[in-house]
Amino acid sequence: MSKNKKMKPSLPKGHEIRAFMDADETALLALWEACGLVTAWNDPSEDVTLARTCNSAQIFVAVYGPELLGSVMVGFDGHRGWLYYLAVREDARSRGLGEALVRRAETWLTGHRVPKVQLLVRDNNLSTCEFYARVGYHPNNCRIMQRWLTHRDAPAVPGSDDGLLRFTVTFLEMTERPTMPPPPVPTRSKVALLRAVKPTVAFYRFLYERVGMSWLWWERQKLDDESLAQIVQDEAVEVYVLYVEGVPAGFAELDCRDTPDVALAYFGLMPEFIGQGLGPYLLYSAIDIAWSQHQPARLTVNTNTLDHPRALPLYQRFGFQPVRRQEEEVIDPRRSGVLPLDGA
Repeated sequence: MSKNKKMKPSLPKGHEIRAFMDADETALLALWEACGLVTAWNDPSEDVTLARTCNSAQIFVAVYGPELLGSVMVGFDGHRGWLYYLAVREDARSRGLGEALVRRAETWLTGHRVPKVQLLVRDNNLSTCEFYARVGYHPNNCRIMQRWLTHRDAPAVPGSDDGLLRFTVTFLEMTERPTMPPPPVPTRSKVALLRAVKPTVAFYRFLYERVGMSWLWWERQKLDDESLAQIVQDEAVEVYVLYVEGVPAGFAELDCRDTPDVALAYFGLMPEFIGQGLGPYLLYSAIDIAWSQHQPARLTVNTNTLDHPRALPLYQRFGFQPVRRQEEEVIDPRRSGVLPLDGA
């Protein structure tokens, strides 16, 4: 056998790589969300539809019986092949499924006489570079540039015609303590939730920037240190930090300054901790603290179409009810310099 010939990775017994079917869509979208591949500016359902309705793209899934364990989307632009949405369910990793999906996509491309394949890796997902290097991929010396051609109810992109950011805010509330049982505490990690009493501005900025980086959180970014300290070090503002194996993984902020109401002002996870079952645990904990310690007349929260697509359904699942919606339009914070010019 030639040294340079790649061996087809063997799959565990009972596992299969096959083409995507319409019945797979719900499980596929759940997989992408759990693996942190869903962004506010790309609708994954639209991506599935586009791949299913054109001749230059295909989706492959890794399955074990009825269970969907992994996926890859592959396409070509007439010159190069591209890989997207490579994902393997966390409990199915280290079985060779990731490499098997990549090789299946490469085989599809060579069958369409495409000589080269490449992919994009976002800055908040650089850990995957080790995997791609292991299966034969390497960086190139190209600079990626982009421009949106369609309007979306998601972040307005740098270079948009009017430089405005348009989104819809949903305001929610609950007026009585929910009776649902607590979600399970993730068992594979040591998890702790601690209040940061009068957090330093530097520590708070670290939390806010890391959690909000994918969702264009800008309101606190534009504040100077003194103004920010007045808020986060107020006795009536409580910042609870979620730690996983001793590392900050996310936070929830309760604002009790407008008694008898309490607001869940901010809530979220850092990108590398999304998809591990920590979100429901953190949200339930914040709700429980609000009701057990403050007995509010109302517990409120709001979310918008820039946030994670599952934010609104998650709030509703835990007992929040929408009370109104409002269209907003602001100067894009990336155009004004409050946030960096990034996003893919």
